[in-house]
Amino acid sequence: VGELLSYCDLSLSLSLSLSLSLSLSLSLSLRGSHAPFTPWNSLFLYSPPHRFGRPGVECYCQHESGAAVIQLQFLINEGALVSALADDSIHLWNLRQKRPAVLHSLKFNRERITFCHLPFQSKWLYVGTERGNIHIVNVESFTLSGYTIMWNKAIELSSKAHPGPVVHISDNPMDEGKLIIGFESGIVVLWDLKSKKADYRYTYDEAIHSVAWHHEGKQFICSHSDGTLTIWNIKSPAKPAQTITPHGKQPKDGKKPEPCKPILKVEYKTTRAGDPYMILSGGLSYDTVGRRPCLTVMHGKSTAVLEMDYPIVDFLTLCETPYPNDFQEPYAVVVLLEKDLVVIDLAQNGYPIFENPYPLTIHESPVTCCEYVADCPVDLIPALYSVGSRQKRQGYSKKEWPISGGNWGQGTQIMLQVLYKLKTAKVFEKTRSKEEKPNTEIVDEDPFAIQLMSWCPDSRMLCVAGVSAHVIIYRFSKQEITTEVLLEVRLQYELNDLESPEGGGYQTPAPPTPSTSPSPQTSGPQTHHSTSSNSSDGIRDNVPCLKVRNSPLKQSPGYQVELVVQLVWVSGEPPQQISSLAINSSYGLVVFGNTNGLAVVDYLQKTVLLNLSTVELYGSNDPYQRQPRSPRKSRQPSGGETPGSATSEDRCKSPTSVLNGCFTSFCFLPTVLLSVCPPRAALPLDNRDNSFSRSRSSSVTSIDKEAREAITSFYFCETYTRKTDSTLTPALWVGTSLGTVLSISLSMPPAGEQRLLQPVIVSPSGTLVRLKGSILRMAFLDATGSFLPPPSELWYEPNAPANGEERERVRKRRPVSVSPSTSQELNEHQYAVVCSEKQAKVIALPSQTCIFKHNITETSFVLRTDVVQTVPGICVACFCANGHIMTLSLPGLRPLLDVNYLPLTDMRIARTFCFTNLGQAMYLTSPTEIQRITYSQDVCENLQEMLGELFTPVETPEAPNRGFFKGLFGGGAQSLDREELFGETGAGKASRSLAQHIPGPGGIEGMKGAASGIVGDLARARIALDERGQKLSEVEERTAAMMASADSFSKHAHEVPS
Repeated sequence: VGELLSYCDLSLSLSLSLSLSLSLSLSLSLRGSHAPFTPWNSLFLYSPPHRFGRPGVECYCQHESGAAVIQLQFLINEGALVSALADDSIHLWNLRQKRPAVLHSLKFNRERITFCHLPFQSKWLYVGTERGNIHIVNVESFTLSGYTIMWNKAIELSSKAHPGPVVHISDNPMDEGKLIIGFESGIVVLWDLKSKKADYRYTYDEAIHSVAWHHEGKQFICSHSDGTLTIWNIKSPAKPAQTITPHGKQPKDGKKPEPCKPILKVEYKTTRAGDPYMILSGGLSYDTVGRRPCLTVMHGKSTAVLEMDYPIVDFLTLCETPYPNDFQEPYAVVVLLEKDLVVIDLAQNGYPIFENPYPLTIHESPVTCCEYVADCPVDLIPALYSVGSRQKRQGYSKKEWPISGGNWGQGTQIMLQVLYKLKTAKVFEKTRSKEEKPNTEIVDEDPFAIQLMSWCPDSRMLCVAGVSAHVIIYRFSKQEITTEVLLEVRLQYELNDLESPEGGGYQTPAPPTPSTSPSPQTSGPQTHHSTSSNSSDGIRDNVPCLKVRNSPLKQSPGYQVELVVQLVWVSGEPPQQISSLAINSSYGLVVFGNTNGLAVVDYLQKTVLLNLSTVELYGSNDPYQRQPRSPRKSRQPSGGETPGSATSEDRCKSPTSVLNGCFTSFCFLPTVLLSVCPPRAALPLDNRDNSFSRSRSSSVTSIDKEAREAITSFYFCETYTRKTDSTLTPALWVGTSLGTVLSISLSMPPAGEQRLLQPVIVSPSGTLVRLKGSILRMAFLDATGSFLPPPSELWYEPNAPANGEERERVRKRRPVSVSPSTSQELNEHQYAVVCSEKQAKVIALPSQTCIFKHNITETSFVLRTDVVQTVPGICVACFCANGHIMTLSLPGLRPLLDVNYLPLTDMRIARTFCFTNLGQAMYLTSPTEIQRITYSQDVCENLQEMLGELFTPVETPEAPNRGFFKGLFGGGAQSLDREELFGETGAGKASRSLAQHIPGPGGIEGMKGAASGIVGDLARARIALDERGQKLSEVEERTAAMMASADSFSKHAHEVPS
């Protein structure tokens, strides 16, 4: 809420949004900085899987069926992944190619899949079903084995009740021939794979949710639906060795604790140096109503309860070894939440979380505004990263992010990285009393929510408009400053459209000026008090929706507040929300508009230059002949002067003194009147998710609607304002909701010190062109058809010392603009491109004649349009409400592309869809997920090279040493020849009607990936040879050691007297 973030990628693209989170993510392989090898073996998901490796490595995969993913199993260090779906199908993904693809699929016909288990370094996958049976799949060929474990053979023969679905399968860490099977009803079976019978059966009267082994294979632990944990010795099936209720209240009389919520999952991890870890999700007491989801970590006598922001989907403990029969040595826990991915550091006190490098949950509020800018200045992203890395992030682990699978390559060209976060709510005071709260009730959502943004990459100036009718202007600085008092400019509309017996409007008293106050110290508080209080009859008047802080504000390096502008209530009527916004660093101006009119603010001199209604912009050339419904007692002249108030010259003077760019004197709040303010009729922002607030008709005839002509777009430029102009002059083009484009001339003073002393003269110049529908976008081309960006200046350090070199450079800087001499060489010709919801026109300047015209759509309307740079040249990109993405050539407006991409199903897409250069676009598919697309053939052809490597083989660690006596007398890990047991020779063929094998397209894609990545394959082959040679040498060394040990044992055995 009121937070702004920035992201970047390698192609110097930058995106700004309020808050962002990508849900349900997954890593390919996990290797900590201190761990040579860490597998991620299993994870439950409930959406198409995202795959994340090291920061910058990211991949998204979608199953064709669209069914929910219920479980994932990695083939550890093999570059493959098995996914189980809710439609009872399992799929084998090939991760050795840049674009993962499905190699094989297996669709079960008669049974529903409930659980899967793939042992480490095994090619046989155990699949448990809802009927209680277990089938075995060969993951290489994706065929079923004839070996099947039926539920009626697993349970007691005398039992007639069905045990329920299979909820857990795992092999004994010390004996691969023993398989433990957990049924939902509470029955656990230890199954002997060779003898095909149950060795032991363990029964508990509560349903089972998960099972976990101790690494020695002598004990296992179960989690139950009543919030208990039961620890069993495998050779004592009669009763549990121990029963624990982690969150239950222990009665004093020794009775059973009160039942708690189900423990959905438990993991049991051991360490060499200390007590084991028990990590579980759920199990809280039922009396903890409203408590957030928790993960519990039990280590020795300590129990830590870690609250999560979202419900827990699954978690996994990261350990030092992939072998289940060795001490696990856990060092982190990966927790998958519904809208986040959290990694907890187990090795540090307090269990802090790792700072997430992925653009996942940035904030708990949904994204409300999104801008995507490509080809940023080369020094911009390093500058944002520099200040963003210094932002205080308390409570995070000091270690590096442990997920480090994959290689970048050029993959960062399509990945997002968080650079910087800006909290706009810091400018305002938090409401503490109920009396202050009604002032923010313009909309039902958060009053600090960001609605619009305007950003200049060259100067790094940023302007943000919020839903509470406020505008904040930020300037970028690398130095920390403390602003004593923020300057606030309040703009107030004259209320003249309310029906009343007197037929007149309300006139606001004139604000005081510095000349009427005895001293700044006394006038500041008095002015602030008079302008923020309600009238005597309880009607809110001259009150802003938010209250700006009047205490010193410490501003860290990065974006710092330059100016705050607020619209105020008038006679009980709230201000209309801001509908358009633009900032220009070359002119030092900010302009914003709404349904009433527009205001131009000089943020360098801190003055209001123009404050007019839309009607007054037309002047005497208004084509609609509108009349207000109630006469006005007073009207503000077009020059901005109000009778009885301070003169325009006095009002334009800044009432503060400037000291190194910081406003340190009293806060003077000038009030300026606008002409027309109709009664409140616009839809609140939260209703825009379901309907549009502006008319879609191309010919609006209603007088009421014509009187409510809103400002929809702005564009600063240097152009020919009038037909008779022979030179370029600064101007502001204004687009309205009725399809009209108007021009405002800007007379700028000389640069340097004169710019801060002389006023900027602003004057409306009349109507230029009309189109069907609301104006959405304007741009300019030179005579050769090249794009002319708005003039801008380069960034400079605003807080440089007064006698420093930076300050001298600032005084000599010049705005970046197109010189008139260049235009004169091109016969003084320009082209203006104007796009509306229905049409696009190209206007020749200075003649102002339409040379090209194209009707974009007749049956729908355009939601977003931009003039973008692609490889072939400049074009117009449009996204329509019927889902079509279209591009038009410039300046000819010839159709180049028309694709039916995505029909409008959610207003969030309409609010966040944006185009950028290089043939890319972006929008939010949900409140937390960003979708990036490309409509460029060149990008599609190079996409394979842009992707990173997902699979990077690592050396498999050495298996735990069994020891000579354990190998001689038993007690060590027992191996199993699964091929002999499960293969067709030993188990026969499975029934063809049980499951259907479906070949996937991954074979062809894999060949393509191999052809494109032959260097990577050679590197992998070399690593494999090195590993093989190393393993052979290790085997030789072990053989020699065993022979020496055997000779020594034989010698000592002969020396023992009989």
